[in-house]
Amino acid sequence: MSEIHEKEGLFYVGDVEDPVAHLSFEVRDGDMVITSTVVDPDQREQGLGTELIDYAVNYARKHKLLIDPACPFAGEVIGNTPEYQIVLK
Repeated sequence: MSEIHEKEGLFYVGDVEDPVAHLSFEVRDGDMVITSTVVDPDQREQGLGTELIDYAVNYARKHKLLIDPACPFAGEVIGNTPEYQIVLK
């Protein structure tokens, strides 16, 4: 598993200025709106995007938020993972 860092509205792998993968989100009215999940093309197919989604789900659970996956990738991963359904808006 990769080391995931947090910055307001951002979970990322690597350097904050040039991450190899990141997930952007906004918290609105008790919802965590995932706006994008981006993985560097050279790092794709290694599970980084899914790791970021898993991290976001755990963050939502910890902070009692529901996830609104505006990002299609996030919606697909959360929708296809039964244990994530508890935080899906």
